[in-house]
Amino acid sequence: MIALADIGKDFPGVRALTGVSLTIAPGEVLGLVGENGAGKSTLIKILGGAYPAGSFRGEVRVGGAARAFRSPRDARRAGIAVVHQELSLVPAMSVADNLLLGRERARFGVVDAAATEATARAILRRVAGHELADAIDVGAAAGTLGVGVQQVVELARALGDDDTPARLIVLDEPTAALTAAERARLFQLVRDRRAAGASFVYISHHLDEILALTDRVAVLRDGTLVATRRTAETCADEVVELMTGKVAPSAPSFDVGLAAARPRSGRTEKETGLGHEDTAQPPVLEVRNLTVRHPVLGDRNVVEDVSFAVRAGEVVALAGAMGAGRTATLSALFGLARSAVSGTVVVAGQAVHIREPRDAIAAGLALVPEDRKGAGLVLGLGVGDNLGLAALERDARWGLVDAARAERAAADRVKDLRIKAPGLGAEVATLSGGNQQKVVIGKWLALAPRVLLLDEPTRGVDVGAKEEIYRLIEALTGLGHAVVMASSDLPEIVRLADRVLVLRDGRLAGELAGGDATGLAIMRLALATAAPAHRSELAS
Repeated sequence: MIALADIGKDFPGVRALTGVSLTIAPGEVLGLVGENGAGKSTLIKILGGAYPAGSFRGEVRVGGAARAFRSPRDARRAGIAVVHQELSLVPAMSVADNLLLGRERARFGVVDAAATEATARAILRRVAGHELADAIDVGAAAGTLGVGVQQVVELARALGDDDTPARLIVLDEPTAALTAAERARLFQLVRDRRAAGASFVYISHHLDEILALTDRVAVLRDGTLVATRRTAETCADEVVELMTGKVAPSAPSFDVGLAAARPRSGRTEKETGLGHEDTAQPPVLEVRNLTVRHPVLGDRNVVEDVSFAVRAGEVVALAGAMGAGRTATLSALFGLARSAVSGTVVVAGQAVHIREPRDAIAAGLALVPEDRKGAGLVLGLGVGDNLGLAALERDARWGLVDAARAERAAADRVKDLRIKAPGLGAEVATLSGGNQQKVVIGKWLALAPRVLLLDEPTRGVDVGAKEEIYRLIEALTGLGHAVVMASSDLPEIVRLADRVLVLRDGRLAGELAGGDATGLAIMRLALATAAPAHRSELAS
């Protein structure tokens, strides 16, 4: 038995986990679900030793005894292995070397290649069966294998050999890059290892997988364990309701103030200019058949054939689970995609070819990135300098900036946006998260962009700053700016969006507007809960 007892974890300004207690029995598959930011990743990092003992409250217990892991290696020695969503194989190393990394077979201080390959093949056979194992070339570089085969190798490495058997394997979104056939093969591997006594924690945004594969489901919301259910006794709708805070009548009630029941910022059709009589006006942004290649897996797409339009004064939100393609869509529109992009982008009736951010800016687009510190600000510069960055090229004459003019413009922006800073020269790194975000937004306003692309606009800011940013977005749309917003915060989407485009696996799963755009409806589309309510054909 492996248990988490009263686990709590804080980050600066954020309580990530509060009093979470879970047990995983031998031979059990426990599903762990929750919205983005619910605390799943933090919990498995504690379980897997990535957050060492002393950095969190509570205990990890193995076989009834408390264990203080200082690193993932300590957790691994205790029989706990984590297979992360991003595969961690060393591409240039062979399959055998990856499987036995740090545990190579050696003679007289020299690696015995033949023994290493023989041991690796034995591990693969035990995990995947003879037929599949013998089809994998253990001498081949791991990076030359297909993703599905790499996933098998990763799982075999996690399960370990006879010297270090794994009691518990955590699988974090293991099917994100797998085909249907590869997914079925992975499921069979999990079932086979469960029958042999191994336990699993299975994390997925695909509820059909959770319902098909797990014995119990644990639901996290806002860092708290709100419920556990026997999988055979629940259904997709109840799990979604628990995740979002709209709890089914048969379950305990939790008052989390979900914004789905509130008017969406009180904006009427008349105020937004989006009444039925105005829908014929041409959109300020049209995206047709946008497709973005996977940056690593060249035969797959992270965004596929996505089309939508946005009108002046409208907020269109991109919703979906992690990896659904929200950030990739905004990055492609701003010329920051990490791989090939196809499709058509039309701004104010004119087709534009966006190869780099300079093209997007010239067309009237502006991006507030998800990582404001790494990609939106120059932390060592002052508030005034950051506010002037976007207009620097436009306002310079013969390579010189009119410092007095730039300072006046920055001061006006600080006043308009109510940015709290000691002065224009204060390093932006010293500001709160909310004020930093206002600076990122403010730097674009001098260019009067037609379309603002906002990626997680309130991530990491406090409640008061979040409300101020909401009002700022509403004011900007009131002035005629169009907004395309990617967010994992459902109440935020419900509060701000006029329309919600729900992405799933890079494709447009559906569109919601008005009173139909509730948190529950968004999650149903994002998680494909139109599938059978209980265990599907995957369970066979």
